[in-house]
Amino acid sequence: MKTFRILGLLISYPQPEWLQHVDAFRAVLKEENLLAGKSLAAVLTFLDRLEKAELFALQEDYVSTFDRGRAHSLHLFEHIHGESRDRGQAMVNLAESYAQKGLFIDQSELPDYLPLFLEFLSCCTQGEATELLGEPLEVLSAIGQRLKEKDSPYAVVFEALVALSKARPRKAWMDQILASTPADDSLEALDREWEE
Repeated sequence: MKTFRILGLLISYPQPEWLQHVDAFRAVLKEENLLAGKSLAAVLTFLDRLEKAELFALQEDYVSTFDRGRAHSLHLFEHIHGESRDRGQAMVNLAESYAQKGLFIDQSELPDYLPLFLEFLSCCTQGEATELLGEPLEVLSAIGQRLKEKDSPYAVVFEALVALSKARPRKAWMDQILASTPADDSLEALDREWEE
């Protein structure tokens, strides 16, 4: 199921190596037909945007979206465990799950990085992938909601992931995640966070 891998690439740092395959991404998404009509249309529009934009502008937008502060962090356990010790054991468990499916990661890679998690899901059966995608559903929903509030084009990828999970996020837990990570991603807020 390449759809999961493609969605993971779409929320990875824009690189010419994969941007040149946007046409192939479109074909795979349509052929696999895992995304419902509305989600598929939104992701295809996002692909059009990637194709038309300059690489530097895409990279700058990516950094300002995902690399400033924790609100849009692509490290799933950061939203769940923060900096607690529980995060380390969760990482070990997730890396072991990857290895069981034949996906061996470098020690420098953090297993909770969402694009890597989506690559892992592409190694699973559709049923397994759907079920596993439901586990961080509230995190995905919270990030997607924040991106939508900021009119970020990346919001459609998170909406597609939520739709693929075929589950509904638990509102109380999602509200807790939203409350635990500040939405302010200004440079001043980032400076304050580093000072702490």
